[in-house]
Amino acid sequence: MGKKSAFIHKHFLLENAQAEALYHEYAKPQPIVDYHCHLDPAEIAQDRRWENISQIWLAGDHYKWRAMRTNGVDESFCTGTATDRDKFDAWAATVPKTLRNPLYHWTHLELKKPFGIDDLLLSPATAGEVWERTGERLADKDMSCRGIMAAWDVKVVCTTDDPVDSLEHHAAVTAEGFTACQVRPTWRPDKGMAVDDPVAFNAWTDRLAAVSKVKIKDLDDYRKALAVRHQFFHDHGCRLSDHGLDTVYATPYTEKGLQAIFAKVRSGKTLDQVERDQFKSAMLFEFAIQDHAKGWVQQYHIGAMRNNNTRMWNTLGVDKGFDSIAAVDYAAPLARLLDRLDSTDQLAKTILYNLNPRDNEVLATMIGNFQDGSTPGKLQFGSAWWFLDQKDGMEKQIDALSCLGLLSRFVGMLTDSRSFLSYSRHEYFRRILCQRLGDEMRRGLIPDDLSLVGPMVADICYGNAARYFDFGLADGTGRGKAKVAKKGKG
Repeated sequence: MGKKSAFIHKHFLLENAQAEALYHEYAKPQPIVDYHCHLDPAEIAQDRRWENISQIWLAGDHYKWRAMRTNGVDESFCTGTATDRDKFDAWAATVPKTLRNPLYHWTHLELKKPFGIDDLLLSPATAGEVWERTGERLADKDMSCRGIMAAWDVKVVCTTDDPVDSLEHHAAVTAEGFTACQVRPTWRPDKGMAVDDPVAFNAWTDRLAAVSKVKIKDLDDYRKALAVRHQFFHDHGCRLSDHGLDTVYATPYTEKGLQAIFAKVRSGKTLDQVERDQFKSAMLFEFAIQDHAKGWVQQYHIGAMRNNNTRMWNTLGVDKGFDSIAAVDYAAPLARLLDRLDSTDQLAKTILYNLNPRDNEVLATMIGNFQDGSTPGKLQFGSAWWFLDQKDGMEKQIDALSCLGLLSRFVGMLTDSRSFLSYSRHEYFRRILCQRLGDEMRRGLIPDDLSLVGPMVADICYGNAARYFDFGLADGTGRGKAKVAKKGKG
């Protein structure tokens, strides 16, 4: 019998010659602009290394934990005290059960690069060999977090940071003179709107006062403290904000009412629903004004229903895999917010992401309402996010944007991940994009012309993002076929 072909092979997901050419000649050579992720900047500053694959692969990965729990794995093997090897073995036993879940593809893409394992599938039978081979690879000099970023040709990483964060690790990377990849913070002011819990909000506001050196006695002081931190982030290279929103807030309010609401919550009293909505609406608008004034890009991630399991929230805290898709109608308030900003020419470049797939067409059409000709694709329908960043979700996002906007102006994929192994999601997206376009070239739905479609692919993978964000990158013009890898390379 001949050697069994690898599951993750050179033409994985590419089903025709056009798709293969688009990927290998135009998509694969592009660098990565990872403009939204949740990597720990401390690990980049330290150039962290890992002792075993469990540490880099399973720690903090709520996608894998959800699958393991569903497969009957005890919590001790997810977030608990089991050994690294036992946690890995529990994941290896789960992987064969994930067929048709994107985790099966992601797992084997990540074993292929950077570990070079494409000759076996992860299962209990192969767990020992994978453990040993990945351990040997992790001992190599280039297998630090910066080495992995270099292997993927990552040009920019934008982490996700609270306004009260010190940004000391970003500063350390800059001071060190590390230039291979820009490491930039992203302003995530969610806690500055979170007045549902007065105790938590007041504790955060006290921290804000301390780091900004502004005594916060009233709402005007609060605004001043936020402005101080916004400037601090800008001075440390921040050029994006990000908001994790359960819905969009655009409830009418008055300045007098806001002052009273802030005084009430600072006194420790619980706000009613109208007061909460008014405060959140005001802050979301004011954050947007700040972003526009500094030329930032603002991102709205809309529609997550978080921390649904009270028992596990009390035990483990947030971001442990107990979130789901919400069903909220936010089209009208989103339109009101964007229109209010546009009416005074204070609408920043904006990327909108939905978590509920039913909202694809809502956002794909919403962005067209506020394009103003100032820059191509000023408003963006963001990449398939969280539960949707898999083959089906990416295809639906690509199709909605193609039908209702301009796919050619799309700024492309991001990792939205806490793992340094997740750059394979860019490869995954690029293969899916090229297959989608290549299939339509084959069928005669778009011209079978690589010189027309290829540069569009290169732009979506890198060039559009290089031009859209204020990162000082070369725009990618002319990248593509000239940089194709040697034949035979996967």
